[in-house]
Amino acid sequence: MKKINLKSILKKTFKKDKIKKKVKKIKVIKKIKTKKIKEKVKIKKAITKQKKSLKTVVKNENLRIPKSNEIKPEIKKIKKQETAKKEYKIKDYVVYPKHGVGQILSVSLKTIGGIEVNCYDIKFEKDKAIGNLPINKQSYLRPLSTINQVNKSISILKSKPKIKRSMWSRRAQEYEQKITSGKIYDLAEVVRDLNKGDDLMVDQSYSERQLFEKAYERILTEFQIVMNLSLEDTQKKLDKALRRNLEAQQVPKIEPKTGETTEITE
Repeated sequence: MKKINLKSILKKTFKKDKIKKKVKKIKVIKKIKTKKIKEKVKIKKAITKQKKSLKTVVKNENLRIPKSNEIKPEIKKIKKQETAKKEYKIKDYVVYPKHGVGQILSVSLKTIGGIEVNCYDIKFEKDKAIGNLPINKQSYLRPLSTINQVNKSISILKSKPKIKRSMWSRRAQEYEQKITSGKIYDLAEVVRDLNKGDDLMVDQSYSERQLFEKAYERILTEFQIVMNLSLEDTQKKLDKALRRNLEAQQVPKIEPKTGETTEITE
């Protein structure tokens, strides 16, 4: 028979008890943790529900129209535009800054957006087009220059050019603004500053030539009507002031005398 060792038996029993206690502790801790996690999830869900409910309340409040705004304002239909006194007559020459000199052909009624508007029918010879301008906006037009203003602008053309040292893009904008202003003195300044005369050695860009020709043609048409001259005579006066084409102007025409013959040399 084997001897029974009480010490070993007691050790084994104590070990089993300890293991059981530890397992129980671990189970209890796990339960506590799961409970805490569940509580946190519930709290998060409740917070999200509250946020959603608040958003819906705010949206509904924004959609609600107050009683003060519920009353619709009365819309008055305008059938006719307010009348204004005519400053210009038919067949009068006027200057429209964007298009230059034009002649008023007639006054007519136009329907624009369901509104009847009194308009000037202006003919622009250069563009070969007829423009319509409401009489209420006749402040955009200006009458032709007087003879004194023409003489002053000729003196501006004769003066020395005032060219700035800034970039060409900036100067081009300034020249364009002067041309579209429609003022006769501004036009004269642009023509003077961009004029190259008979100096063929000076290079001129395409944009410079365009601006010069635009201002030159506008001032030429206005001078022609004011001075009541032909196109050739007004062009000669302008070129003389600008010192352009002087050689062609100074060469006199030689007419053969009666009884004399002129030899043609090849």
